[in-house]
Amino acid sequence: MTETPVQPKTATTAEKLAELREKLELAKDPGDEKAKARRDKKGIPSARARIHALLDPGSFLEIGALARTPGDPNAFYGDGVVTGHGTIDGRPVGVFSHDQTVFQGSVGEMFGRKVAKLMEWVAMVGCPIIGINDSAGARIQDTATSLAWYAELGRRHEMLRGLVPEISLIFGKCAGGAVYSPIQTDLVVAVRDQGYMFITGPDVIKDVTGEDVTFDELGGADVQARRGNIHKVVESEAAAYQYVRDYLSFLPANHFDDAPIVNPGLEPEITAHDLELDTIVPDSDNMGYDMHEILLRIFDDGDVFEISDQRSPSMITAFARVDGRPVGVIANQPMHMSGAVGNEASDKAAGFIRFCDSFNLPLVFVVDTPGAMPGVAEEEGGIIKRGGRFFNAIVEADVPKVTIIVRKAYGGGYAVMGSKQLSADLNFAWPTARIAVIGAEGAAQLLVKRFPDPTAPEVQKIRADFIEGYNLNLATPWIAAERGYIDGVIEPHETRLLIRKSLRLLRDKQPVKKVLRKHGLTPL
Repeated sequence: MTETPVQPKTATTAEKLAELREKLELAKDPGDEKAKARRDKKGIPSARARIHALLDPGSFLEIGALARTPGDPNAFYGDGVVTGHGTIDGRPVGVFSHDQTVFQGSVGEMFGRKVAKLMEWVAMVGCPIIGINDSAGARIQDTATSLAWYAELGRRHEMLRGLVPEISLIFGKCAGGAVYSPIQTDLVVAVRDQGYMFITGPDVIKDVTGEDVTFDELGGADVQARRGNIHKVVESEAAAYQYVRDYLSFLPANHFDDAPIVNPGLEPEITAHDLELDTIVPDSDNMGYDMHEILLRIFDDGDVFEISDQRSPSMITAFARVDGRPVGVIANQPMHMSGAVGNEASDKAAGFIRFCDSFNLPLVFVVDTPGAMPGVAEEEGGIIKRGGRFFNAIVEADVPKVTIIVRKAYGGGYAVMGSKQLSADLNFAWPTARIAVIGAEGAAQLLVKRFPDPTAPEVQKIRADFIEGYNLNLATPWIAAERGYIDGVIEPHETRLLIRKSLRLLRDKQPVKKVLRKHGLTPL
């Protein structure tokens, strides 16, 4: 008698749905229970909660929730990162968020594959990518696999740069490889006393070099902001999300798109705030004032969105709007080091100019600088080549460029702050402008050195007379205007409308064809 073979049981649709729901429930918060308890004790949101807090409500579409380490039945879902798509203010973005409860958010194979796939998607769609970083770095147990995926993600970051905006949020202690990804992005925002960046932590440094250093001294958010590695330090994750939303409102989705236009045509006539500009610059050349008071009056709605405010405050880099259209602003700040251009100021401005040029944002220079920062430390720090990078960035940029000289424009500061000779399109000066190779006091000091006793009363009288004559006859805007080095001397209250008119004229500016070459070379 032949037995009837037993047919394998086939799961019903209901059973398959139940299995799916079980897996998805596990994937919602898949990490180690002890790690989740530590996270909850600190009051830190989950990786998914962070994404939902950033994006428009209900817009997140997760990709790869069930991905995990191949060949390991006990592996956690997600592999330490949540990835997907959503919108901010209705505009598409790609986003990933490290999950500290899964291998401390370190990079493994599926982690790398998920983020790489997201990078491919944002390149295809042409939209920004935002990374929420809270990672221990490379996954030690994955050895070469982890290193390979870190390198692969680094390659893809470079391919995206200048194509779509790349943004990093630092919400934890990011070490080793976990800082190489953020530093390649266009904007890095960190939460004070929560976000840290360093290659090696305090314990490793102590073991290797014997140096004692705290987390805050080594890689605290404010320390890294002053070094130029972080663009903005905020007090909370919610503030970081708002800063990112505001930042993206000034930018196109990609290199080929136009930036959003907001409320064009506002205040088409001279206003009371415009007239305040006529008295805003002190009569004394040596008296400081806050450049922000000028910027707030010459751009739409007084909306000036500063970038890298802690790095070299003598140089202001910011976004603003002119006639509803975003622009990049580079301005000297007389309240800090008289607005002198030092090493960090040069690099800060050069990087910002190159970014604005990549995304086709016009540049507006507002000038009040005594020139390059003097000093042994500046020379040792490479002010020659770093100043050269600043020069190079301006010449390389082919977007519309408008310059307003408010007061001092001395020496190399005149040249590098948007001079016509470095390819600015339209240059205007206020009557308070002082354009010269050197300031009156510096020139007078060179003069009195020729006398046997520079401190003698009669020499000091010569010095005072020289300064007065120099300021009246040499350090003025008239000589530059007579020779066409500036396009006009204007009343300060005309500035806002003149910038608007200038950028309208330049809206269809076409880049000048350059000599064919692979690429230019920056002084490094």
